[in-house]
Amino acid sequence: MNEETGPALALSVALLLGLFASLVTAPGVEGLYGAFLAALMVAIAANDASHYLIPNELTAAAFALALLRAGAFVPDIGLEALLWPVARAAAVSLPLLLLMAFYRRWRGRDGLGMGDVKLGAVCGAWLDLTTVVAVIELAALAAIAAYLAHAALRRQLVRGTAFLPFGLFLAPAIWIGWLGETWYMNSLGGWPG
Repeated sequence: MNEETGPALALSVALLLGLFASLVTAPGVEGLYGAFLAALMVAIAANDASHYLIPNELTAAAFALALLRAGAFVPDIGLEALLWPVARAAAVSLPLLLLMAFYRRWRGRDGLGMGDVKLGAVCGAWLDLTTVVAVIELAALAAIAAYLAHAALRRQLVRGTAFLPFGLFLAPAIWIGWLGETWYMNSLGGWPG
């Protein structure tokens, strides 16, 4: 296996597992939403891992899919169905934006990028705020653990200024959060509508 085949195989396996788990956890329309979310999150994670960039097109597609999903669950209330995902998106992205600006001013360099902030909005649009907190914590802990493991394997010093692609960890955590919420809702008797 060469250097190009390994990551491509890992991405393919991650995508297939995400699609399969989405459709098994939520057969029907919700499973399809989850499968599309899985595909978008794999694409975001892969791009951030290789280019340190989260494409606007992918976050916009994930955000639009969240709105489409919200509208499909309660179509009889119209635009009001979009209020909660948009409000949660703002509630998640605004603190991340402030953190980004504060860190840049304090340290004179970036800690988070705008792609991470936009991905935070996607997280809020898809998930309940309780789940959002768990997802961001999961992503942060996974990023730290991956960095420490990488440094230990390469016998490198741990640096507080290391550059990490946070989207690589946040994107899959968003899908995992959706999977957990979906499983929980199904255990209670299913989604409304």
